[in-house]
Amino acid sequence: MQFETLAIHDGQTPDPQTGSVTVPIFQTSTFEREDLSHRREFFYSRIGNPTRQALESTLALLENGRFGLAFASGAAATMAALQVLRPGDHIVSALDIYGGTYRIFEQLLRPWGIDISYADNEDVESYSACIVPETRLIWLESPSNPLLRLSDIREIASIARERGILVAVDNTFASPYFQRPLELGADIAVHSTTKYLGGHSDVIGGAVVINDPALHTAIKNYQAAAGAIPGPWDCWLIMRGIKTLKIRMKEHEANALHLAQLLEGHPAVERVWYPGLPSHPQHELAKRQMSGFSGMLTIALKGGLPAVELLLAKLKLFALADSLGGVESLVASPAKMTLGALSVEERTKRGCSDNLVRMSVGLEHAGDLEADLLTALSALKQSDTHAPEGT
Repeated sequence: MQFETLAIHDGQTPDPQTGSVTVPIFQTSTFEREDLSHRREFFYSRIGNPTRQALESTLALLENGRFGLAFASGAAATMAALQVLRPGDHIVSALDIYGGTYRIFEQLLRPWGIDISYADNEDVESYSACIVPETRLIWLESPSNPLLRLSDIREIASIARERGILVAVDNTFASPYFQRPLELGADIAVHSTTKYLGGHSDVIGGAVVINDPALHTAIKNYQAAAGAIPGPWDCWLIMRGIKTLKIRMKEHEANALHLAQLLEGHPAVERVWYPGLPSHPQHELAKRQMSGFSGMLTIALKGGLPAVELLLAKLKLFALADSLGGVESLVASPAKMTLGALSVEERTKRGCSDNLVRMSVGLEHAGDLEADLLTALSALKQSDTHAPEGT
């Protein structure tokens, strides 16, 4: 079956008791046992719940994986995927990654005795150079947050496989509609289902999808023991969002490409990062490993931080907010928000200067978004705000 059919039907069959075409919300903490010697499939909702099981089945199918596991947040899903590590192990991570993942690496894993090296997202050889005998996992984020850098998942997975190293890919920016890392050789796909999978900015969640049964057992045991699971209502909301994922992703992409092309030629804009643009340094890689380019784009303004502040103040349809992937357009300053906890030195290493603006392009009419941006950008010209880049 095709993607959109799987998103609507598989794992979400009509309820056999009532015929309900949507999976019921089993809002219960516990289930009655038959007797002391026998228990039903479900007995306590931290361990398993029918609504969560339906979501997990759907997540696995969309990523073309065997096993899906749902979590209370993207950060919880990331922590679960990292439970394959033990003190003394080593991670090779992409340098340009979500700030929350960087905090997990540096503030949680490193004190536990796990070492981390950071490689250039775009350079396969950089990953190879970071590998040591203790390397257990390579962590990729492609496209990356916030600079939309791509990593060659197939090539890096091939190198890792030869050395017995696992590869995990945070696939949040692409969604399973535009990219399926397991098909490219990765071992673990991770999502913040808060973002495109939920799609309506009304739920927090995360997911891990895998193929290996032993890996699944290890992460599922952690899920049951640690208990960072989504409630049934949250699972239901994410399933509702998934049913329209194809339609939404195509519109996110169309609007983002329209704005990227518009902004690339604007005199107030120094640079645009969007994988769908031929000017993106990894446009050809994007075409090979993705079926589309998603709805995230980042720009650098010529006027530095004062220009960013003025633009954010003038935008009307783009809400200043700390998330992405919803139906509404959102805008953020990576230097002050998503990577704000990092030192200036660390942000500089990642190319995250103060003049960056990250946009999560929503489903509004493209013409309305264009008008909003052009009006806000015209205010930059009128104010003649031109501080040096990165100030």
